[in-house]
Amino acid sequence: MLGRLGAVQLDTISVLARSHELVPYARLGAVGRGAIQRAYWGNGTYGAFEYWAHAASVIPMADWPLFAFRRRAYLQRGWRWHKVPEGVCDEIRARLRADGPLTTKELGGAKASADWWDWSDHKIGIEWLLDVGEVVCVERVGWRRVYDLAERAVPQELLSQEPDDDACLTALVARAGQALGVATRADLADYYRVKKDQVDRVIGATGLVPAKVAGWEQPAWADPGALDVPPKGRHSTTLLSPFDSLVWDRARASRVFGFDHRLEAYVPKAKRVHGYFAMPLLAGGRLIGRVDPAREGRTLIARQVTFEPWAVRTAARAESSVAALSTALWRAAGWVGCDDVRVERVVPDGIDPALIAAALRDGATG
Repeated sequence: MLGRLGAVQLDTISVLARSHELVPYARLGAVGRGAIQRAYWGNGTYGAFEYWAHAASVIPMADWPLFAFRRRAYLQRGWRWHKVPEGVCDEIRARLRADGPLTTKELGGAKASADWWDWSDHKIGIEWLLDVGEVVCVERVGWRRVYDLAERAVPQELLSQEPDDDACLTALVARAGQALGVATRADLADYYRVKKDQVDRVIGATGLVPAKVAGWEQPAWADPGALDVPPKGRHSTTLLSPFDSLVWDRARASRVFGFDHRLEAYVPKAKRVHGYFAMPLLAGGRLIGRVDPAREGRTLIARQVTFEPWAVRTAARAESSVAALSTALWRAAGWVGCDDVRVERVVPDGIDPALIAAALRDGATG
């Protein structure tokens, strides 16, 4: 799965689970969370590393060379968010060489004060060494990054590769196109957060083919492999992380699905429309609504369910959408160890509560 997607975004928010766990859940079903962590980090046989892709992301270790262009750019600039204090990097290198892998806390602390942005000297130093590729985040323990020297954690055959910028960009834009299937220039640039003019510079070498998409004003490119494979017609019914690559680009989600999504975790509670961590509800290949989930003991709660207006416009559509909701909620409940489901509010008003109750009963026994 990680190889197919190329990157799985990380985020600090955890409701049902962390976002990087929700992504494989949506695609593979109820695979155990321990198995997900082992697949990412491998208990010391690292199949992945953490770096800046769309955002902070888990990336296949095989793609280490492709981010050489970004590591060089940081090195040329000389800093990212903070100026690196003199002597700190040498101290960190020595500690990791002698005692690593280590967390920031073990190296000397993450913060100089209670302010989130006020990093300690050791935090500034270790993050800089990660930016330029001298160290690698090899796993997370209690959400803390664990760092090791790249010379120890990255296989030598990958560490020794240093492709030029165009080679890196060509491979990454091609990977973005393969992950998206069909994409505009902006979509391709957003996937790994490269510049649009960089996409223009390498697009001809990626193997992606020009395409026209009905309803899209912008030119597009398609993965020829996706065009060669007839659609299977199989669809998953599931809840998606807002940071899932299917929806992380809000403009693309609106263009592809007619679905306008906004993460409201950082919006004041009184101003939220859909909820703190509203998860898009995928069913039948369409995004039919949102669920704001929570847990109370062994009960999974939908604080608010918001259906897209078209998804409940007729009685038949409402029945189908409510059935999909029940399926998604019960599957998620089973995955996180809950044995009951409760829906507290449904939007728009007017959906028969008995229909919701019946669907949840059917889901519990289905």
